[in-house]
Amino acid sequence: MRRAGEVIFHCLLVFLVNNVVCSDNELYDYLNRTDPANRQLYDFKAEHPSPIGILTTSSGKLVEIRESVTLNSDAFSNQYHIDSVTHANNERIPERIVHAKGGGAFGYFEVTHDVSNYIKADLFNGIGKITPAVVRFSSVAQNLGGNDLAREMKGLAVKFYSQEGNLDLLCINFPVYFYRDPVDFASFAHAFKRNPKTNLYDFTMRWDFITKKPDTMHGILWLLSDYGIPNGYRKMDAFPIHTYEIYNKHGERFFIRFNFRTEQGIENLPTYVAQAIAANDLDYFNRDLYNAIANGNYPAWKLEMDVMTFNDIKNIDYNPFEVTRMWKKGTYHTVQIGRLVLDRNPDNYFRIVEQSAFNPGNLVPGIPGPLDNMYKTRRTSYRDTHVYRLGVNHNRIDVNMPLYWKVYGRDGLPPVKHNMKDAPNYYPNSFNGPIPYIDPSRPKERLTVYETNAVDLEPASYFFNYYLTEDQRIRLVNNTAPLLVPVAPYMRRRVLRLFTLVDEELGTQVSKLLQRLLNVPPPPPPQVLTVPRQNYDENDYNPYLDSTIKMYS
Repeated sequence: MRRAGEVIFHCLLVFLVNNVVCSDNELYDYLNRTDPANRQLYDFKAEHPSPIGILTTSSGKLVEIRESVTLNSDAFSNQYHIDSVTHANNERIPERIVHAKGGGAFGYFEVTHDVSNYIKADLFNGIGKITPAVVRFSSVAQNLGGNDLAREMKGLAVKFYSQEGNLDLLCINFPVYFYRDPVDFASFAHAFKRNPKTNLYDFTMRWDFITKKPDTMHGILWLLSDYGIPNGYRKMDAFPIHTYEIYNKHGERFFIRFNFRTEQGIENLPTYVAQAIAANDLDYFNRDLYNAIANGNYPAWKLEMDVMTFNDIKNIDYNPFEVTRMWKKGTYHTVQIGRLVLDRNPDNYFRIVEQSAFNPGNLVPGIPGPLDNMYKTRRTSYRDTHVYRLGVNHNRIDVNMPLYWKVYGRDGLPPVKHNMKDAPNYYPNSFNGPIPYIDPSRPKERLTVYETNAVDLEPASYFFNYYLTEDQRIRLVNNTAPLLVPVAPYMRRRVLRLFTLVDEELGTQVSKLLQRLLNVPPPPPPQVLTVPRQNYDENDYNPYLDSTIKMYS
């Protein structure tokens, strides 16, 4: 009887708290002071004025109200309690090795220009054609819960749900990458993440790797420039970095680089502004994206492609497949394709964003893909990481599932969906299982790209001297020197030597500023609020404890 009374009292207390009302003025003030991200739960209640249903266990058994409290009961005869505890122990999946923190949204791609002379892919043909899409944004080196405003490259990965399969374009906000040799991936990721002993970000690790792999310098200068901290995901361009081979319905091949150009305008944040924002909101990028879409300010990007013919490639003086350099002006022409628009926030972050799996190997007819070794390694590596995180059936998860699929791969960890039911599970077979198609327009020749081992600093030098303005060059120097202060003297000399090889003036200016910073005394320890230590013995009077005893006696 006492147990029933406790439950009734508890439920009555919850009811009274939940039914506190506010005045119209208070509500008006609340709605005007808050953004959609902060109002999400309020908006949910407004959309659902009554409870959305009866609570159940994972097996569907209705939960009786006395089962929602386990005090003074046999807790482990309560299946609702057991479900809750054991599920909580298993609700996390492995974090992404890179690009762990991110956000995402649904949208669509609309073709705005006729590109049939270049590419036969169905989703890019037919002005006005709409293809649904999902996009995941990310920050490359941050852990889950990390800082959106850290100076590091940002990702934009697009999955187009086309009638010919999913096309994934995995982009960063720089048009160049940091290394050419895929064997460097693991070391690059380790150097830019956390020190294995201190578990802290370590600039010595980063500069050591950069000076040992000087072909990273072009990407590093992009990172240290204004472009290293965009003002949110909406205000940045994005580039898949590889040179893609494509072909049209006549079998004519072209070589292109895709570019997503933001319609919001490019905006970047100075270091001190980014630090000030991060002190109050580590989720600034994700909040900005969510609120923009919720308020109807749908972010959009124009998709274009820079194009070369096979004959163009044979007559240029650089390697157009090299991911650490930009194409030289005058060696290509640019063609507009369409618009990517994001117009819907996910209804559940984990279900959509955390379970999304993008793979540069997900291509469609008309796009055989890039030819460089970096790409060939990525299409294998990305699939492997998705199998590790999500299981071999990651493409059966709703957010990753293509519009049409017929496969011979079966079973494995769920979800398996219909698992191809009773169709034959081997190929070839004589019993009408799925069969491949013939693409008569696909080029018959296969190209091989050989890459030099030589280090070329000319692209980095060109970026510093001709791409950046004078003000941007000054800010790059100002962003660089503080990152060398915690580094050992011999490492500083190596870094300054490399910067000087890129551009003598760059090396000189970084060196001068570094010397000034080294003469500045270290900052004083932070001001703290000290708490006097008070020792209580068992006879000391504790008014909080006394009132608590009275309330429950």
